[in-house]
This record gives sequence, C-alpha cells and structure tokens, in this order.
Amino acid sequence: MSTSMNIKVVGVKDAINGLKKIDPELQKEFKLQANEVAKPAIDAAKAAYQPLSNDSHPYALSGMSRNWTQNGRKIFPFKLDRAIKGVQLKFDTRKKAIGVIMILQKDVATAVWETAGRKQTNPLGKSLGFVAQDQTRILKPAVEKSMPQVEREMANVVKEALRTVRRGI
Repeated sequence: MSTSMNIKVVGVKDAINGLKKIDPELQKEFKLQANEVAKPAIDAAKAAYQPLSNDSHPYALSGMSRNWTQNGRKIFPFKLDRAIKGVQLKFDTRKKAIGVIMILQKDVATAVWETAGRKQTNPLGKSLGFVAQDQTRILKPAVEKSMPQVEREMANVVKEALRTVRRGI
C-alpha cells in the first residue's frame, strides 16, 4: 500500500540509477536528501496514527489484536508502534515500476486495516467503514496535506540529480 506523489519529471529512474553508476555515494546522498524532503509528509502520517488517549488505535477492531494468519502468512495482530514505524519512503527504480519515490505503509496489519473493503466488499471492510477505491483510511489523507511543499522540494532534488548525471556522463 502506498501513497504516490504526482511529480512529472522524465528520467527520474535513469537519474537515480545513473547516480549509482557514477558513484554509489551520490545515490546515497540523493536518497538522504529525498528522505529529508519527504520528512514532513512522513511525520504527518506517523502523527495521524497516534491514539487520542490509550495505547490502542481508536479505529481498530478488538479482534485485530489477536493473531491471524492466512495461507501461512502472519497478518495480525495490529500494533500501534508497528503502524507508526511502518511509514517509510521507498525508491523503486525497476524497469516496470510505476512509482519511483513512494511513501509506503510497510506493516502488513496496518496495510490490511488501511485498505480493507476498498476493492470489493468484505466483512472486515464493512466493520471498519467505507473507504474509496483510490484512498486509504489514514495514510493518504494525512500525507496529502503536506504534498504541495514536498512535491516542489522533491522536484528540485530530482532536477539537481539529473544535472549531476548529465555532468557525470
């Protein structure tokens, strides 16, 4: 489950991969800069998961605290600290990747909670409440508030990386 940024800069994948070819340290520096730029959005998402009073999530169902596996894969229990730690920035420069720089929820239980009932109606989704096809329950609304600033700054970081690759080639 991810939230994507709508930056349209051609050659981002090539630029990130080109930085590694020139010098792996350049790619590491780019990723550090991108993480710093995305920090307001990531912090907003982490803050949105914070409970109002006790240590359980106000929207989680009581059964989500129990173990649940499906086809041998552990899905639940839902733990708030894992939900908060699970919000991360990911870079995907594979050939067929659609999103290159994404904010993801890496915790499986939280990802299930965020998206249950989104694609098709199911009992868990009904119990948690409606969520639109292209939405998540907390992550996307929290991230979208800080997106204009993050997009502007990320575009600048990407353009600088493109310049560096052009100079290095």
